[in-house]
Amino acid sequence: MQCRQDVQDIFLSAKTFKEALTLPVKVLVVEDELIVARTIATQLQQLGYTVTATASTAAKAITKAVETQPDLVLMDICLKGEMDGIVAAAEIRQQLNIPVVYLTAYADKDTLQQAKIAQPFGYIVKPFQENELRVAIEIALYRHEMERALQESQEQLATILRSMKDGVIVTDRQGTVTFINLAAKALTGWPQEEAIGQQVESILPMVDEATEMPVTHPVRQVLQTEEAVDLGDGRLLITKNGRSVPIGYKVSVLRQASGVVEGAVAVFWDISDRRQTEQLTRNLQKEREISSFRSQFISTVSHEFRNPLSAILIAAQLLQRYQNQATSEQKQRYLERIQAAVERMTDLMEDLLLIGQAESGRLEFMPTSINLEQFCRDLIAELSSDEEKFHRIVFTSQGNCTDAVMDAKLLRYILINLLANALKYSPGGETVQLDLGCNADERVAIFCIQDRGIGIPQEDQVQLFQSFYRAKNVGKIPGTGLGLAIVKACVDRHQGQISVTSNLGVGTAFTVTLPLDGEKIDSS
Repeated sequence: MQCRQDVQDIFLSAKTFKEALTLPVKVLVVEDELIVARTIATQLQQLGYTVTATASTAAKAITKAVETQPDLVLMDICLKGEMDGIVAAAEIRQQLNIPVVYLTAYADKDTLQQAKIAQPFGYIVKPFQENELRVAIEIALYRHEMERALQESQEQLATILRSMKDGVIVTDRQGTVTFINLAAKALTGWPQEEAIGQQVESILPMVDEATEMPVTHPVRQVLQTEEAVDLGDGRLLITKNGRSVPIGYKVSVLRQASGVVEGAVAVFWDISDRRQTEQLTRNLQKEREISSFRSQFISTVSHEFRNPLSAILIAAQLLQRYQNQATSEQKQRYLERIQAAVERMTDLMEDLLLIGQAESGRLEFMPTSINLEQFCRDLIAELSSDEEKFHRIVFTSQGNCTDAVMDAKLLRYILINLLANALKYSPGGETVQLDLGCNADERVAIFCIQDRGIGIPQEDQVQLFQSFYRAKNVGKIPGTGLGLAIVKACVDRHQGQISVTSNLGVGTAFTVTLPLDGEKIDSS
């Protein structure tokens, strides 16, 4: 890895995407106790949300939801009147598809079981803190958006399958037909109502084109081996009326996000009039990616929030139990634990929000004049909490790096994450190299961060910048898999470029190239 040579010789560029400012989130508060409702409304406004209205009964809640069209509803389960909050939430979900977060003073099993009926997006037990309220709202909104995207993807996929000119038959794990499109009906002669529920061999019988002898059905082969089959030509389809049709075909495995095989999809076409299947494959992959991302998101957020929430709970219980016996120093220590846990959750939420902004094209870009050399030195000092860490980062600078125009916040995200990773994945005592080079002719700055750490497996390097992805060799080293995704988003927003070279047991070098003239980049 020639890090300094890279600084002198590599100057690249990349794409950018636009930023669009988001409007404040609108929240409807449903609470039958006036003082509590006003308190919640005040908390929401302090957190930056817009309260569209408050309602004290289920009927009023439904009316206000229709009138104000909020982005989210905070719903007290126990309401006065004929309907409770659960019934109102179900009605709002059915009519308006608005996410509902329950508020209640009860967390018993029966209450939770009843609350599940309306498929809530969150559940907060009163009394609660502002940060708990904010986390519940943001996660509910994010989950609602992901479900909406998944539903749209599924509807789009179903439309594509129905409208494809190639025949498509989908089966379950036992080889029973669960879907057949119009083209498959035309090719096989089997209408959908007769084909559904039949074994695939009955609806899509195949023989060898040369011998006209039966062959092992490719759908059965795929279900047994869990590997796709693409044999191209050489098969005859025997239609319902006995006609032989030469076909090309491909059979793929359908997997759940967990990797469990749930069936197979067979795509086939008359080879006299070939049809491409790339669109089907792309959409199937898109659905799997959305499902996988949703699963990874829920798993990561649940895991990362569980530890700090436990720390907060334990510290709060100790404060409550020993408030008279504990010394001032002990109380301060408990408070510091709570603060550290809240800061950890806040950092994670900010990372998730930044990723969401980047993926939706709304990542803000605010270029300012920066002295890059001083910026790097200040960052190293900030990152080094003790003298030992400070001396582990070796910094060099080449060229005139005092007149750059970049987004300081995004640049900080880039360098903090790369340096923190370099320190985290390096054995104790090993140094980390940060080289900065500025080329006045090319008007670019190059940052190279090199460590002598564990390295990154070659097969993992392609997916490094995907959200929640972590290399297989990280072991028990903590992390969320968001850092490099954030780095990539910030580099792209600068119209920059990032590359990585790594060898196991030797170390890793990340090279980031950014334009010096950020004021020329479209900030909208």
